[in-house]
Amino acid sequence: MAQEPVQEPEEAFARSVEEGERRLHRSWPALLSTGAMGGIDVGTGVLALLIVLHATGDDLLAALAFPIGFIAVTLAGSELFTENFLVPVMTLATRRATVLDVARLWGGTLATNLLGGWVFTALVMAGFGQFRHDAQALGAGFARAGIGWASFATAMIAGMIITLMTWMEHTSPSVGSRLVASYVAGFLLASGHLNHAIVGSLEMFAGLQRPGAPYGYLDWASTMSWAALGNMVGGIGLVTLLRLVQAGGAKRRELRSVKGRS
Repeated sequence: MAQEPVQEPEEAFARSVEEGERRLHRSWPALLSTGAMGGIDVGTGVLALLIVLHATGDDLLAALAFPIGFIAVTLAGSELFTENFLVPVMTLATRRATVLDVARLWGGTLATNLLGGWVFTALVMAGFGQFRHDAQALGAGFARAGIGWASFATAMIAGMIITLMTWMEHTSPSVGSRLVASYVAGFLLASGHLNHAIVGSLEMFAGLQRPGAPYGYLDWASTMSWAALGNMVGGIGLVTLLRLVQAGGAKRRELRSVKGRS
């Protein structure tokens, strides 16, 4: 069976804008439920990571298991906060959405990713108390990184990787290509312990679900906020804007004019 060819940047841009319109103009229930499922789906990756880490004590083997969560996000059609950088900003650039539309999507998705992830990690730690030490060690790593240039740099890298994954999924729309992009992104995040607002939060939540964590919810809040800022700078400033340039001003103007005639 012939595979669908890789699309040119202009075609991928048009595809992204079409997807962005769908995401940005959904009802509140659809938006929030999709975000909650994104947190739960990534939680399956955290569960896989903890299972392998507890059994082997090997960080690299555990990182190979974590992308299960990203595969779930891809196949189930759920969304992560950091996935919503490229597509909405491209849609905004063609004037098919407003700043308020984008803020609604980001705020709703971030909040429900965290809520869904918190609930899922609570279930994991209730059922697998033996993971306590591993979960708290993972969470403590993010807490120790704190607020500084090193943690901000890894947050920028995490945002760039997820935004690159989104672009790859739009230039190579076959299921196989999308799964490869999801797996690679998930492995890099887990193996490098990159500062990703959602993944890091879920790992910290897992440790907080059991007594004795060497950090608290205030540590989580500051760590997550710093990570989210770095994710946005990396994903929007260092990937999305360059992809907009790559797609070309002519294509942006064409899509704006099509919207104006509709």
